Amino acid sequence: RLLELPNIIGLKDATGDLGRASELLSRLPKDREFAIYSGNDDSALALMLMGGAGVISVTANVAPELMSRMCAMAVANDVMGAREINDRLMPLHKELFCEPNPIVPKWALHRMGLIPPGIRLPLTPLSPSKHEQVERALMVGGCI
Repeated sequence: RLLELPNIIGLKDATGDLGRASELLSRLPKDREFAIYSGNDDSALALMLMGGAGVISVTANVAPELMSRMCAMAVANDVMGAREINDRLMPLHKELFCEPNPIVPKWALHRMGLIPPGIRLPLTPLSPSKHEQVERALMVGGCI
């Protein structure tokens, strides 16, 4: 039904269900542009390689250059290059969601020296027990 509305030009699919994404992509009209974006970093590459337009990304907050390159490669169908970057980013895709968003990305950005410490209520600071695993993912992703 959204395809029938001229002011709707795309859809963010954050289900992580690649079967559903494939079905959505197969229903795209041939007579107008309509973009499908992934809302999940961990399945974004697969969706783009199936014809998706990109990703609305959390990982891009801490690794913007790598995410941008991966997306450009995926859209250009450079599967090997995109997979290489995605494999490097996969620990970040996972660990940035070890607690509710945006707690982890804010902690990561502070750890990277990009924002001051602190988080507003009702959010809580990242659990100290998670610091090491998130820091390890930041190192693998080349963020620190």
